[in-house]
Amino acid sequence: NQPIETDLPIVLTTDKASAYINRRPQTLRKWACLDNAPNGIRPIRINGRLAWKVSDLQKLLEARHGLSNKKAIGRGW
Repeated sequence: NQPIETDLPIVLTTDKASAYINRRPQTLRKWACLDNAPNGIRPIRINGRLAWKVSDLQKLLEARHGLSNKKAIGRGW
């Protein structure tokens, strides 16, 4: 496993997380509501708002494309 880079936050808002994995924010909200996100990722709630762990999002990208996060982002992911 690749360590989380120190310049990245530990969690992202739904809007930022959706951009990070190239999905619409509503898709992530639906995953949270139905508890059916790929790879079993689950958001946490901070003051009633959803927050997505960067480490979970990285694992999702790696599982989907077999790439490290840096490579995935460099290819438009």
